[in-house]
Amino acid sequence: MAEPYDTLLQVQEHDTALDQLHHRIEAMPERIALAHVRERRTAVAAAMAEVQARVDDLAGRQAELEERIAVSAGRRHVLEERMRSGAVTASKDLQAMDHEVGQLAERQRGLEDEELVLMEEQEPLDAELTLHRAMAADLEAESARLTAAVADSEVELRAAIESEEADRAELATGLPAELAERYERLRSHLGGIGAARLVGDRCEGCHLTLPSMELERLHNLPEDTFVTCPQCDRILVH
Repeated sequence: MAEPYDTLLQVQEHDTALDQLHHRIEAMPERIALAHVRERRTAVAAAMAEVQARVDDLAGRQAELEERIAVSAGRRHVLEERMRSGAVTASKDLQAMDHEVGQLAERQRGLEDEELVLMEEQEPLDAELTLHRAMAADLEAESARLTAAVADSEVELRAAIESEEADRAELATGLPAELAERYERLRSHLGGIGAARLVGDRCEGCHLTLPSMELERLHNLPEDTFVTCPQCDRILVH
């Protein structure tokens, strides 16, 4: 193998290492787990919001009932006080007031029964909210742990990437501009592999066997001759 192709293969090795490091950053188990935790947090938050909306609706209806109960109780108290005060002496008026007091008492009991039903409806919702809040707290803690783990792993991987990039840049300066341009163009649309070694009768880029006539032709070429794989068009170093 002759220059600049031996250097080109070394550049390719660094590029492959860089691709692997970038993939490790994106595919690290902690990052994937963090994404799942965030999805669960979103789902729990949505469920909690839905339950909270139902609780708020019940609370609003209870507040309305309590207000109506207070109005009935207040009116009933006023009538009972007047009846006890002796200010009203006419039998007809007293009967009317007593009848209204009875109606108010019945209405108040009905309203209180409605309120009791609403309170019974709210009990399981409160329990569900408590469960969702506990789940949300656990997921928040797990999210924080995974976020820290991702950050720690990234520090190590970014340092490795910087080292690979520095070594790669130093080597790449020794490549002719035309060769470097062709390599980069091939790398961009051939899965990150722009140059490969010919090992025996097989291209290490596409892992296909070269025809015997093509193989013989390549072996008869000088080592520094620019050639490409007839199967995948990658720069072939022989």
